[in-house]
Amino acid sequence: MKYVALVYYQEGTINDMTEQAWHDLNQECLGCVEKLTEGEHYLAGQALQPVETATTVRVRDGEVLLSDGPFAETKEQLAGFYLLEARDLNEALQLASHIPPARLGSIEVRPVRELPPKDQQETT
Repeated sequence: MKYVALVYYQEGTINDMTEQAWHDLNQECLGCVEKLTEGEHYLAGQALQPVETATTVRVRDGEVLLSDGPFAETKEQLAGFYLLEARDLNEALQLASHIPPARLGSIEVRPVRELPPKDQQETT
């Protein structure tokens, strides 16, 4: 089963890190990806740019509304994600506990909801 592990932390904590500490954290994350890949648990993942680069899109009554920044103010910001393959939630949680930024913030683990197949339109 697929699970997404959403990585959250306070960007201020990251901004306060020394260049070496930031480099070391990134190297730890790369090592984590290698271990997850070796165990055939890593499917995909990406780090995100800082929250000030975000744009929120809403569509209301057919009108597209854009606003700078995230949808909601939060203490921790979404920093990236890991898409994991695990046999069950317990394994997914155990895998997520090894993601290095968990020490700085939190990792939200959620099962992926598979969409049903697209309806086939009849052609005549």
